[in-house]
Amino acid sequence: MEIRHPSHPEHVKHMDTQSLREEFLIEELFQAGQLNLTYSYFDRIIVGGSVPTDKALALEGGKTLGAASFFERREGGVINIGSPGTVTVDGEGFHLGTRDGLYIGMGATDVSFASDQKTDPAKFYMLSGPAHKSYPHQRVTQANAKRVHLGSLAESNERTIYQYLHPDVLESCQLCMGMTLLEPNCVWNTMPTHTHERRMEVYLYFDMDPDTVVMHLMGQPDETRHLVVRNEEAVISPSWSIHSGVGTKNYTFIWGMVGENQTFTDMDGVPMQALK
Repeated sequence: MEIRHPSHPEHVKHMDTQSLREEFLIEELFQAGQLNLTYSYFDRIIVGGSVPTDKALALEGGKTLGAASFFERREGGVINIGSPGTVTVDGEGFHLGTRDGLYIGMGATDVSFASDQKTDPAKFYMLSGPAHKSYPHQRVTQANAKRVHLGSLAESNERTIYQYLHPDVLESCQLCMGMTLLEPNCVWNTMPTHTHERRMEVYLYFDMDPDTVVMHLMGQPDETRHLVVRNEEAVISPSWSIHSGVGTKNYTFIWGMVGENQTFTDMDGVPMQALK
């Protein structure tokens, strides 16, 4: 498990490209036969990618978490962006097709990931945050996620937001998670942009061609920076940072938030005139 420590916005102003990437970009998240985890001390979120092939891959506790099992004091959300597979939670199997999701409640002791076919594996993307109460494990498909349509072709940002882990869909302690699909010829997300000091966020960009990129905008509104992001890479976004992006082609991203509240609309909008 890789550890990422928090960064103060004043410090980020002086970072070069490589330093920004080392602090905020998660590369090589999905590796065949591996379970890769990154622990960020921004609200203690854990970002994971699991690509099981020959055998199931299990989440474990240990010294980093100070717990006997991974979910002893945590909850989690999983969305499969690969081929079908199964997440087994304490003996109960949850079969996830492409873009199916799963909420895992606090207290689960035995969680593992397996693919239906090792030559065409699942790609399980996971977020986990601290929890204080146990809620039921629940499978969420794209069809029964809450659907919100925003933007327009004229603004190059027509998109559909699917809210998987959201108070209108299921109960969780603090973790919210969902997926945003941009329509063809639309490349902007979250612009006009915003911050939300009550929550941090992680973006996973995927459904991208090998020769396409997303310019992910970050930093304070009057001190913006950017990260060049490629397919299946994730960005850690502190609560004080904007989180917006523009791609060379339309793409899909999974967002997830932990923090002070679960109010999706609780954000501080940034006027376009204020961006620098």
